[in-house]
Amino acid sequence: KWAIPILYRLIVTDGPIRFGELQRAVAPITQKELTRQLRLFETRGLITRVVYPEMPPRVEYEVTPLGKTLRDTLDSL
Repeated sequence: KWAIPILYRLIVTDGPIRFGELQRAVAPITQKELTRQLRLFETRGLITRVVYPEMPPRVEYEVTPLGKTLRDTLDSL
């Protein structure tokens, strides 16, 4: 249900996006479901996750070149 909107948002965002921004962009997704989907995308090599050693911690997600190959398919939906 949520995979396509999440992945599409990551692809059309030119550059990294933070968790909260992504959650607002694909609302009304729950934090738990967004986390689950992002982990799945990361294990499949579609996105990268960067954790910055700051307080409070900052995490950014960005689509990989492999993930970008799905853009034409998602655009056609």
